[in-house]
Amino acid sequence: MTDPHEINPRKALELGMDRPISRRDFFDGAIAATGIAAACSLLGAGGWDDTPPAPPESLSLSPDLSRPPSLTGLRGDTAEALSVPHALRDQRFWPYAGTPEPTGEHYDLVVVGAGISGLSAAHRWLEHDPSARILILDNHDDIGGHAVRNEFRPAARKGPLVAYGGSRSMECPSAWTPEGRDLLAKLGVRPESLGEPAGPGLYASLGMHDGVFCDRETFAEERLVVLAPGKGAARWIAELPVAEQARRDLLMLYGGPPDWFPGLSAEEKQARLARLTYSGFLRDVCGVHPDVLAFVRTMPSDEWAYGSDAFGAIDAWATADEYRYAGFQGLGLDRSRPSRYNSPTVIKEWGAGEPRARRFPEGNQAIVRMMTARMVPGFATATGVEDVTTAGFDYDALDRPGNRVRVRLSSPVVSAANDGLPGADPRTATGATVGYFDGERVKTVAAGSVIMACWNAMIPYLVGDLPPAQQAALRRSVKVPLLYATVQLRDWRAWRELGVRRARFTGARWCVAELDDPVDLGGYRCPRTPEEPIAVHMVSTPVTPGMSPAHGSVAGRYALIGTPYEHLEYSIRDQLTRLLGPGGFDAARDIEAITVNRWGHGHAPEYATPWDLDFYPDGLFPAAVARRPHGRIAIANSDSVPAARADAAVTAAYRAVAELRVRPPRPSGAPIPI
Repeated sequence: MTDPHEINPRKALELGMDRPISRRDFFDGAIAATGIAAACSLLGAGGWDDTPPAPPESLSLSPDLSRPPSLTGLRGDTAEALSVPHALRDQRFWPYAGTPEPTGEHYDLVVVGAGISGLSAAHRWLEHDPSARILILDNHDDIGGHAVRNEFRPAARKGPLVAYGGSRSMECPSAWTPEGRDLLAKLGVRPESLGEPAGPGLYASLGMHDGVFCDRETFAEERLVVLAPGKGAARWIAELPVAEQARRDLLMLYGGPPDWFPGLSAEEKQARLARLTYSGFLRDVCGVHPDVLAFVRTMPSDEWAYGSDAFGAIDAWATADEYRYAGFQGLGLDRSRPSRYNSPTVIKEWGAGEPRARRFPEGNQAIVRMMTARMVPGFATATGVEDVTTAGFDYDALDRPGNRVRVRLSSPVVSAANDGLPGADPRTATGATVGYFDGERVKTVAAGSVIMACWNAMIPYLVGDLPPAQQAALRRSVKVPLLYATVQLRDWRAWRELGVRRARFTGARWCVAELDDPVDLGGYRCPRTPEEPIAVHMVSTPVTPGMSPAHGSVAGRYALIGTPYEHLEYSIRDQLTRLLGPGGFDAARDIEAITVNRWGHGHAPEYATPWDLDFYPDGLFPAAVARRPHGRIAIANSDSVPAARADAAVTAAYRAVAELRVRPPRPSGAPIPI
């Protein structure tokens, strides 16, 4: 059987892959660091061959390396960012590392991770101690973690075109945690004054709506079905290229399903749903045709990063709407309140009386930049909500000697240890030492306190003397892989012609393609007419089907890391052509730039049924064990909650700061060398 993602040379020419566009030709396996990084092959999790893949013949980098958001091609978890963490995991780092070299730098706080959680921790620490000296270290070449900005400069547009490359929006801000709301208030962010992605009127006024693209990976015939408001289930179901029995099953599910569990109480029905995935419910309880399972497979993928075969039926019931997760109406369950079996975020956001999300043009990167600009002198020309999107930024200022807060990028941390004699009780420590790799050697800095705001699964490799139970709990934090592509188009006439603004693919590599939300802010103006350049967002969820989210994430990450950029670009061009070709789209002509944000370690999956029933909702959560402070080292990151929302990252940061400030750290010692 032919691999639908394999590159067809003839088709590649038709799609314009021979034409120069703004992209970065970076293939996995090429490690662009010096010293021992050259010896650390980029591998997936255990079991891969030890031989590093051959590097590409050429490595073409975008010219403006001082401005990471403008870089295109492969971004996010690149080979440079992952080589040292993977070498540590595979026990390949220290045999080549040499003796760590002290820098002589002393800080009151060292933060590991420059994402939302790490920066929130530094920001919170400064509230308690405005004169504190803080160092923030990160293995990526940009601040923000998954909250990154993608920036393009189309010739036909005055000024940059700004989009998000990861953390998209503030979901249900009225339901944010107290810590998350506190940070927003201190930054001057009033969510109600921002863009409303869930309900923009621009596209609707142009007759453009959501749709489903039944692709050849799923069905014998490809077809776009537009889900226009008021169309009615019977009409759009009639357009689907499914078997007749599947059509009847869908009409039943959306029209009037029976009570599948007659005689059971509401609590018993919810308990039954908690033991099923949505696909399992449809297959084993409703007995639907396989085409129905194929049609619903990617329904939750955009939001949860895995498909209906892993998404819990109880959460499907809780989040069902006009077009998603049909089949529960006959159960007669009370929808005025959530089930105790629902995932924590579903429970937290239940009944929020507001639009579902608010956002900046660049997503939550704006929050990251406002925090950084307030802490690092010279980083930004402006720090306010209205002008953060159009402000100028100087990345050279991030690690400027003399600044009390410094951010050191492309500096993966390799160790963090409490000071004191070996075997001593970590609670007696008065400081810590942190080691990081600068591309040539390991360097160390002294810290009064350390906050690990990094991937929690990496912490056992960095903090060597953690209790075994805590190490095991940390290793359970398996992030879900994600691909967020941003494609800059010459115009969006084809979308208008087809009457669609967003399409869900039923089985292709990319599960969603959608036009950027029309968000204006301050001096930034979004594209308003189909003749203007625009950013298109595409999402791919590599979790391997048929497994739990954790096991599927590990297996999917293997495949993702081994997929070169050119294959991803090909699939982007191919799917957009299949979707938009009938509207006049020409990939070779209309695609002007591509940025693929690869997040091999993406969402922090929260506890959910049926996979976590051994402890959820009543048992001791593994995260409660994993995040215990260890001497002068505390643990943050959204993994430690766990939840994928931005406010979870802030809450984790506030908690870590509070834990460390219960006992003041040692004096910070000598001043930072100038």
